[in-house]
Amino acid sequence: MRAVAILGVLVVEVAGALNLPHPGLSGRGLGVLLALIGVAAGVSGATGAIVRLSPRAQTPFYVVLIGSSAALMKLQPGSEGVLACYIAVFAGAYRLPTRGALAVGAGGLAATIVAVTGTFPLPDALLAEAGVAAFFAMGWMSARLRDGQNQALQLAQELEASQRSRAEAMALAERQRLARDMHDVLAHSLSGLVLQLEAARLLAERKAADPELSATIDRALHLGRNGLAEARRAIGALRDDELPGPELLPTLALEFERDLGVPCAMVVSGEERALESVTRLTVYRVAQEALTNVRRHAQPRAVSMRLGYEPGGLRLTVEDFAAGGLAPAKGHQRGSPGGGYGITGMRERAELLGGRLEAEPTETGFRIELWVPG
Repeated sequence: MRAVAILGVLVVEVAGALNLPHPGLSGRGLGVLLALIGVAAGVSGATGAIVRLSPRAQTPFYVVLIGSSAALMKLQPGSEGVLACYIAVFAGAYRLPTRGALAVGAGGLAATIVAVTGTFPLPDALLAEAGVAAFFAMGWMSARLRDGQNQALQLAQELEASQRSRAEAMALAERQRLARDMHDVLAHSLSGLVLQLEAARLLAERKAADPELSATIDRALHLGRNGLAEARRAIGALRDDELPGPELLPTLALEFERDLGVPCAMVVSGEERALESVTRLTVYRVAQEALTNVRRHAQPRAVSMRLGYEPGGLRLTVEDFAAGGLAPAKGHQRGSPGGGYGITGMRERAELLGGRLEAEPTETGFRIELWVPG
């Protein structure tokens, strides 16, 4: 619309400059000059051709535009001054609220009637008045069409949001169902296992069994309880409960020391910051799996965990040191890159986040290093 308005005002200005009386500095020429200036100023403010204003701030520009158009029609009957009035009523009907649009339309029609009466021949006068009414009607219909399109777009967006919410609700309901099923199965099985191990421990004590057997049962009982806790934590994740993260790594280190009697140092460097839930969970699971690999495949004299908050990412290093201090512990070949589902699972977790995982033997043991963005 702005392009059409600019074209229209150029036609009015050129026609006004060429028709008689010419713009001047006195008499009717001065009136023509002021009217042409008023048309240019009115179009710039009323249509937003140059500056954008609120509807209330546009009101004076509509008045100036309609008045200038009427003045041109009166002073230069052969000019194209009526085009400025067409622009005014169309822009008012299209851009203004209902009350303002009707006021501009009525004002434009009234000004045109006054200007052409006794100035234009009757057919030309009627044509000018009909043109004002027609342009007002076109602007009004264009505004209603625009409003209808906006409403349709809003309804489509609301429908899309509703469908998305429905899909999320269905997914959540399915997760809740899976969580209930897993809880029933795992809680029953693991709880039964813990009870059986507790009974075996008591029986071993009554029978004065081998101390090593009692210690083994104690470790199995502890692992069973931990497994039950982990299962409940995983079910909590399905239910959108708080997921474990780096803040629980010291707890993993303490549990490792308690279970194996092997020192596990935990060091955190860098400035801690908030992480996305999936990043937090990945760091925790990789540390957990790395310590599990040490339990299964090594007999270390010490283990270290280092968590570093780096610019643009997070680095976790879990390294064990063999009892002899000279060579990798026997059995670590199962955890070498590309071998073993534990390493594969950790690497997949890292790659899903755009990170990487390196697992390799060292001169004194084995090291797993995770880096993820965050």
